[in-house]
Amino acid sequence: MAKDHIGIVGTGLYLPDERMTAAEISEATDGYWAEEAVKEKLGIIEKTVPGENDGTQEMGVRAAKDALERTGVDPEEIDLILGIGEEWKEYPLTTSSIYIQGQIGAANAWAIDLQQRCCTTVAALKIAESMMIANDEIETAMIVGGYRNVDFVDYTDKPMSMMYNLGAGGGALIVKKNYGKNVLMGTHIVSDGSLARDAGVKYGGCENPITCDNIDKAYKSLTIFNPEHMKERLEEVSMDNWMHCIDKSFEKADLKKDDLGYLAVLHFKRSMHDYMLDLLNIDSSNTTYLSQYGHLGQIDQILSLRLGLEDGKVEDGTIISMIAAGIGYAWAANVVKWGDINK
Repeated sequence: MAKDHIGIVGTGLYLPDERMTAAEISEATDGYWAEEAVKEKLGIIEKTVPGENDGTQEMGVRAAKDALERTGVDPEEIDLILGIGEEWKEYPLTTSSIYIQGQIGAANAWAIDLQQRCCTTVAALKIAESMMIANDEIETAMIVGGYRNVDFVDYTDKPMSMMYNLGAGGGALIVKKNYGKNVLMGTHIVSDGSLARDAGVKYGGCENPITCDNIDKAYKSLTIFNPEHMKERLEEVSMDNWMHCIDKSFEKADLKKDDLGYLAVLHFKRSMHDYMLDLLNIDSSNTTYLSQYGHLGQIDQILSLRLGLEDGKVEDGTIISMIAAGIGYAWAANVVKWGDINK
């Protein structure tokens, strides 16, 4: 392949041992959501939750080490680390990617944190591609981070049911310039600033600092600030924006959408998941519904890719689309051709 490109060398993953079941989620809602409804409507059988030593940055380190072990890449080969870990981490204002760099011995790399909520992995792949092709000094990059926004979920907050699936974990991707395999073919990303302040953590920033009066609720204050607007706007644009991103990414890849062989999709409620499969004219054998894991934010696409490879759903020649959406609001999709690009 003459055109410069980047290819995925391999994945890294870390999942905590701790789990929260559908029954426990139901109990946490004070019975407002029945166990069967959590399973059938929200699509959660169980989800990963952090244990005692599962800090956001540490989970990223473990995923990075898993990626290095699986690929055989020497950490000193890495030229760039793009951190996709969440802002909720062990110590505020520390840079996660630089911490991971030190822990894995990537002495020749430089590192920077990126953030687009649950779209960050897809966005980071696009950013890595642009940086690597534009810069002769970057041959190998790692995209890596951890996620545990589950800590902020208040299960008695009824409008927050769309986030009851939040879990914990770490993920990593190693990419190389002109690798010739597992090539990123196209990406498209859309964001909508009208939703920028519709959801977030209410307390802990400079607008609403944590005080003695609000401390009991501050650490469970991930909420929807404007439920009516968010619901109406998402119903108006969300699925259309997703389909637009998928269409444009396939167009940029010079492929037909009918070529889609595996959808690496984040976890969301079962009815929307099934509706998306119908729109794309694919069935459940062409994706992995993460009902045993929940939603690990931007780690979902890495988890889904790993599971797809392990289950034989992704093989040489498979056309993959990683899709994501993140509060803010952003939508993203890419196209990856797995295997040798010339076959």
